Amino acid sequence: MDKKLVYFLCTGNSCRSQMAEGFLKALGGDQYEVKSAGLEAHGLNPRAVQVMKEAGVDISHHTSDVIDPEILSKADYIITLCGHANDNCPVVRNDKAERWHWGFDDPAKATGTEEEIMAKFREVRDSIKKRIEQFVKEGQ
Repeated sequence: MDKKLVYFLCTGNSCRSQMAEGFLKALGGDQYEVKSAGLEAHGLNPRAVQVMKEAGVDISHHTSDVIDPEILSKADYIITLCGHANDNCPVVRNDKAERWHWGFDDPAKATGTEEEIMAKFREVRDSIKKRIEQFVKEGQ
């Protein structure tokens, strides 16, 4: 069976899309080929790496990449995780792809104490995990 290609897109490919990629690889890697990218490459956010490690998923080896038109054209699912990426994703001729928008707050924009910022990262992580679990369960 060919694995379906899921391409998660975000603004900087540093937090949300990295978490989504990590969770889908961990929970559905047998069913899906998973990649992520951003409109820009901001580098992996160390807090995202930390909260994913707490959830048992190592994303420290991931790279922060810009959107690759070739991968975009081959994807079965193109899923944006922020409004900016949804509004600015390159137009591509890919009639087979299902394009979805799953909006999540940007934890990198959280303010407050370190504890409050980390709480926001964990909240977004847990929301993304729930959505990925649903995606895998429904066998999209």
